[in-house]
Amino acid sequence: FIQMLRSAKKRDVLQLLRRAPEEMLPFVVEAAVAAQSVASLAALSDFLDFGKEPKSLLEKFLYAAAFSPRPSGELLRLVLDKLDGKRLAPEVWETGIIAVGSLVGKLCRQKLCGLQEVERGVETILAGLRGAEEEPEVVVYLLALGNAGHPETIPTLLDYAEEGPTAVATAAISALRRFPAWHISSKVKRAMRRIFHGKRKSYEKTCRLAAAEMLLDNEPSPMDVLNILLATNELETETATFLLLKVQNSLRADHHPARKIMKDIMRDPRINNYNFFSKAGVSSSFSGPLTVTQDLLSTFGLDLLFLEGGLLRKSVSDFSLLSRGRWLRAAQVTIEAQGMESMLGENLLEGEEEPELMAGMSAIFFDVQLRPIVFFQGYTDLMAKVLLSSGEPTSVVKGNLLLMDHHQVIPLQSGLQVAIKLQGGLGLDISADMDVSIWEQELKTSVNTRGSLAIDFQAELDAPFLQATLRSQTEVETSIHFDTLLRFSGSPVLMCLQLREEQVPYR
Repeated sequence: FIQMLRSAKKRDVLQLLRRAPEEMLPFVVEAAVAAQSVASLAALSDFLDFGKEPKSLLEKFLYAAAFSPRPSGELLRLVLDKLDGKRLAPEVWETGIIAVGSLVGKLCRQKLCGLQEVERGVETILAGLRGAEEEPEVVVYLLALGNAGHPETIPTLLDYAEEGPTAVATAAISALRRFPAWHISSKVKRAMRRIFHGKRKSYEKTCRLAAAEMLLDNEPSPMDVLNILLATNELETETATFLLLKVQNSLRADHHPARKIMKDIMRDPRINNYNFFSKAGVSSSFSGPLTVTQDLLSTFGLDLLFLEGGLLRKSVSDFSLLSRGRWLRAAQVTIEAQGMESMLGENLLEGEEEPELMAGMSAIFFDVQLRPIVFFQGYTDLMAKVLLSSGEPTSVVKGNLLLMDHHQVIPLQSGLQVAIKLQGGLGLDISADMDVSIWEQELKTSVNTRGSLAIDFQAELDAPFLQATLRSQTEVETSIHFDTLLRFSGSPVLMCLQLREEQVPYR
C-alpha cells in the first residue's frame, strides 16, 4: 500500500482519504505518513483539520510521524504547522510535542540538524517549556527534549533535574539518560552526584535512584561507584536493596560500561562481604539475556521498587537490543504509584514531603518516548475511578508503523548493478490497566502488548540481456502480558508477578 501511494498523485491520495470507510481511515493515514512523498504529505495537509477530526485519528497521525524511520524536513514542517496556534485537546497537544521531539532527534541523526524545521522544532519545545505552568505540562516538554536528544538542551534539563519538584526532576533525569555517553560531561555527572547525595536539597528516592543509575551507566569513575555503594549504608532498606541489586546486575552483564570498575572494587573485602550485600528488602532488579548471537544481544530487565511498608512504588519492564555498539530500547514500560502511604495509615519519613496520590504509566517504544498516561490523580479521582470503573484497559498506542525503509543500489564487479529494497512494518497494540480495590486491599496492574512484524526484502538485477529478482517475506506475531497483583491486607505484603507469552507464529 505504501509503495502504491509513493507513485500516486496528490488528487488520488486525497480521494482515498476522503472516501475511506471510517474503520479503514486510520490505516490510510498511517500509510500516507509512511509514504512521505510530496503528494501524500500535501494530501494529508489538506485533509487533516486539527479543529474537527476525532482525537484518536489525530493521535494516529502524530504517532505515525514520530515512529517514521527516516523522516524528512517536510514531515516535521507539516506536524509543526498543524500544531501552530491552535486550541487542541490536551492529549493531541501532548502527543504532538512528543512527536516533534522524536522527529527532531531522527533528523539530527541523519546529519540534518541545520534544517530550518529542526531549529523551529527545538524552539517550539523550549518556548512551550518556558510558558508551562502545570507540572504535567512541564513533564511532557521535558520528555520531548529527551526524544530530541539535542545537546544544546542539556543545561536546561540539568536545571529542571536539580530544581524541579519530584515528577519534574525525574522526567528531566529520564530525558538526560536518553543521551549517548559522549554527551554526559563532567558537568552532568557533578549534578547527578549532588542529586544522589542530596547536597542542595532533599530529593525523593526515585530521583536519587535515577541519578545513581545515570552515574553507573555512563563510564563511572571508581570513586563514584564506591560512594554509591557506601551510601547504601545510610539509605532506607528498600532503596539500598534496589541499588545493591543494580550493582550486582552490572557485574553479571558483559556489556555493562561499569563492569571492570565494579570487579576491581569488589576485590576490597570491606565492601564485598555478606554483611554489606545482605539487605533484607523485597525490592528487586533483574536483567538477563533473551537472545545472544554474533551481531545481536537482546535483554529483558525488570525493576521493582517498594516502599518501606511493602507497597509497590515503581515497576519498570524493559526489552532492549544491543547491536554493533548501539543500544535500542525496543520497549520499556514504567508504572508508578505514589502517595498511597497516607491512605493506608503509613507514616512518612522525617523531612519528606507528602506526595500527591497518583498512579500512572509511561512507555518508550523503539527509542520513542510516548505520552504519559495517568490512571488517577488525587483521592477524588481515585474514588471516581473505583466506583465508575468501566473495566476497559487504557490504550497506550495502537496502530501500524513503518520501522524499516531502505533502498540501495550495489555495483557488482561484473559491471552490473543490483537494486535492494527492504521494508519492515509493525502492527502494535499496547494497553495498560491499574485496578485499586480499597475494600479488598488489592492493587492489580496489567500491561498487554500485541505486535506483528512483516519484513519485505527484494533484490533485483536488471541488465539488457538478463533480469532476475530475489524476494523474501517474513512475518512474526507475538503477544506478551505482564501482570502484577499486590495484596496489602496483611503483613508481609503478598505479591504475584506473571509474565505470559503466547506462542509465536513465524512465517
